[in-house]
Amino acid sequence: MAIYVEHELHARRRSRNLGMLAVLLAFVAIVFGMTIVKLARTGDPSAFEGFDHDIRYGLAAEAERAAGEDTP
Repeated sequence: MAIYVEHELHARRRSRNLGMLAVLLAFVAIVFGMTIVKLARTGDPSAFEGFDHDIRYGLAAEAERAAGEDTP
């Protein structure tokens, strides 16, 4: 049977680790919540395709066709 004595340093380290765990979980919860709210606002996740700072030639062609149809 082993004798186990926990040093004070281990107790402090455990409390810091638990504090860091709480901070990281809070950060993940905030990012996840913001993502869910942003997706729920639009109702259509495909609406984000145009906001990735990359040219989507299919979307540009559709916009040009729509603009050409509006002008007489």
